[in-house]
Amino acid sequence: MATSKALTYLESRKNLTGCACGLLGLVLTFTGVAGPYWPVVVAGLYGAGALIAPPERPALPDFPDPSAQLDEVRGDFERLGAYLADVELPPAAAARLDGLTGLLRALLEPGWVAEVLAQDPEGVHALSRAVRQDVPEAVDAFVRTRWWHRMTPGQEPPEQHLERQLALLHEEAERLATTLRETESRRQESHTRYLEDRSQ
Repeated sequence: MATSKALTYLESRKNLTGCACGLLGLVLTFTGVAGPYWPVVVAGLYGAGALIAPPERPALPDFPDPSAQLDEVRGDFERLGAYLADVELPPAAAARLDGLTGLLRALLEPGWVAEVLAQDPEGVHALSRAVRQDVPEAVDAFVRTRWWHRMTPGQEPPEQHLERQLALLHEEAERLATTLRETESRRQESHTRYLEDRSQ
């Protein structure tokens, strides 16, 4: 621990600036300017340099690896699937939900899609939000509202709201898939141009 702190200080800006100023003191000593007080001059310049040194840069935060985030989202998607299996939905809403979960499953599948997705923090966030928040909240709102709708007929059926919500979420997931496909296509085109330029 003490060795680590000592090494950290040796590499610090305070020490490096102090050493540079101390070397200046040695130069003054060898040119005869410092005179018999050269140890005080060298130590004083070292101290002054350490005091005027710019502050240390804070260490970069250690963010989680995007691929590890995708693994967590995959685990949450499995839990979401277990929840959805216990929910009874009308046929039209169930079909929309199946289409949406199929698309989300394809986006989370390990392979080139996940590799491209891992380089897109906004895409990972959108997928995570869909799995952890949007889909379960839409289904849960339907389950709760359906019960109240039985007691107050005449209102817009809750399954219509659910179908619209699932359709919007499906469109959002399709946009993400399109973005990833275009990103991979641009990467392929870039690699092709690189190989063509290299062969000339």
